[in-house]
Amino acid sequence: MFFRIAFTLYNRCSVKWLEDLKPGERFVVACNHCSNLDPILIGSFFPRPLRYFAKEELFHSWFLRTAITALGAVPVSRVDNATAASALKSFMKLYREGSDVLIFPEGGRSLDGRLQPLEAGVALIASHENAPILPAYIRGSFEAMPPGATFVKPVRISVTFGKPLRFGPEVYKKRGSREVIMGELTAAMKALESA
Repeated sequence: MFFRIAFTLYNRCSVKWLEDLKPGERFVVACNHCSNLDPILIGSFFPRPLRYFAKEELFHSWFLRTAITALGAVPVSRVDNATAASALKSFMKLYREGSDVLIFPEGGRSLDGRLQPLEAGVALIASHENAPILPAYIRGSFEAMPPGATFVKPVRISVTFGKPLRFGPEVYKKRGSREVIMGELTAAMKALESA
């Protein structure tokens, strides 16, 4: 609640939902990533607790550690193939146990504030767990706190939650399902970026 109020007052943060969520439906939330503020923003404005992985360096700062732990973060070492596979399995387990999960499918922060190519881990989680994907887009976090910045600038931020992408068993069980899912997610994220 504190961060929601702080972002609303300091950054004049606005939130837009393109479709109401169905009660009880869990999601893999897929969001662009430009700033260390992003998980705090999404966690503050999503109506339920989210679980997500954050690089362990973020836990060295008292402020960030406090903020992201309160908002569902779990520390993870910087990614090699074994760590990435382990993280994906952990995401699936968290989802299976009843959590909404947040993933940044670009694989890291954008260095120019624009959407980067998406990695297929989100499609693997969605297809393995028959999970709907909720695309989300944050505008302004790059300007408010770009990589390397220590303080948050009072720049206007907006968060848009797109229409959920729901795929039936005919997609999940089909060969090439990850490509179909990633194609639809990429199109949805680009539409949110250009809106």
